[in-house]
Amino acid sequence: MGIPLVTRILIADDHPLVRSGLRKVLDAQPDLEVAAEAENGAEAVDKALKEDVHLAILDVSMPRMTGIQATAELHRRKPELKTLILSMHDSEQFLFEALKAGASGYVLKSGADTDIVDACRAAMRGDSFLYPSAIATLVRDYVDRGGRGEEQFDVLTPRELEVLKLIAEAQTSKQISELLFISVKTVERHRQNILDKLGMRDRVELTRYAIRRGLIQP
Repeated sequence: MGIPLVTRILIADDHPLVRSGLRKVLDAQPDLEVAAEAENGAEAVDKALKEDVHLAILDVSMPRMTGIQATAELHRRKPELKTLILSMHDSEQFLFEALKAGASGYVLKSGADTDIVDACRAAMRGDSFLYPSAIATLVRDYVDRGGRGEEQFDVLTPRELEVLKLIAEAQTSKQISELLFISVKTVERHRQNILDKLGMRDRVELTRYAIRRGLIQP
């Protein structure tokens, strides 16, 4: 499939001002159009699957589902959709997880005014977009890779990461079961599996881990 004359874009960020700023920049371009907005990751997935959009710009830290989790879900269910991660964090961990999830690029909010248009066009061409220091990070990782493998990010399943995020957001087992359409008993089983896999004892430790993983903001 070729590049559309006008790329229809979904913006997902839990801050209305960020969405408004991005819309202003993107709608000013003749080949880009913001067609939908979402304020959390779950809403972004739902709208991206239902609406006619070619590209989703997803904030890395959102309620319900992070931008990286949403990217992985969309990559699985709508592989033709291009995704970009938008982040305020110059973080190697976020960068690697975003690329692993299937994102076409990683854009820092600090440079979004100038970078986001180039990133959108690169993604639609099938290219990757990375901010300058990220390229150095990838080269360094390629050289240094060895002892510590990527498996540290694969300890938990995608469903366990969803449950962990909601636990860290102080949702009860009943609330989690309703949000994820699973039984309370299944939630409790996931919680115990997460504790066992991570070698942790309680929600306080899980919350600290969720913050380190970027699932929630401190």
